[in-house]
Amino acid sequence: MVINVPREARIKSKTGVCHIIWRGSNRQKSFHDDQDWIKFLDILKKYKITYQLAIYAWCLMGNHVHLLIKAGNEDISITMKRMGISYAKYYNWKYNTTGHLFQDRFKSENVETTSYFLTVVRYTHQNLVKAGIINRVDEWKWSSCRSYYGKSCYPRNLLDYELVLRKFSSQLTKARDRLKEFNERKNNDKCLDEH
Repeated sequence: MVINVPREARIKSKTGVCHIIWRGSNRQKSFHDDQDWIKFLDILKKYKITYQLAIYAWCLMGNHVHLLIKAGNEDISITMKRMGISYAKYYNWKYNTTGHLFQDRFKSENVETTSYFLTVVRYTHQNLVKAGIINRVDEWKWSSCRSYYGKSCYPRNLLDYELVLRKFSSQLTKARDRLKEFNERKNNDKCLDEH
């Protein structure tokens, strides 16, 4: 006899800010080409606008996604489910597959302090560097890093950069320079366990 144990409810963040890792089911690749990355970011932007999310950082990788998000006007779990269904519909149509694309339950951690908030921004941007996939954080175009550095980044107006940059300076140029130094600093940051 199998006994179903209900999932433990997520503890809501006092700040509303969460670091989310969303992995493909069975660690399968979720993105195969530029069209896939673009589609996911378009969906993220659509739900950002619809549910008034704040997006502070992201990095899309082959089989998972890192997001630093502030919940909007609905529970973040519901918004993530909506996004997952939208992207899965596109993916299943494009690749002639069926079923779930992402693991049903994304991993998340609450981000309650300014220092940890900035650590998660850096961790998100350095993920591919630490994995040995790129050499510099601003090489990867499917991350928010380029936008923080004042470079072109798709899609426009997805990133809510003001809060992060204000932590470094009220002057935009100085804030970008200080963030860049912080963002590229060698570290042993440990964030949400993704394994």
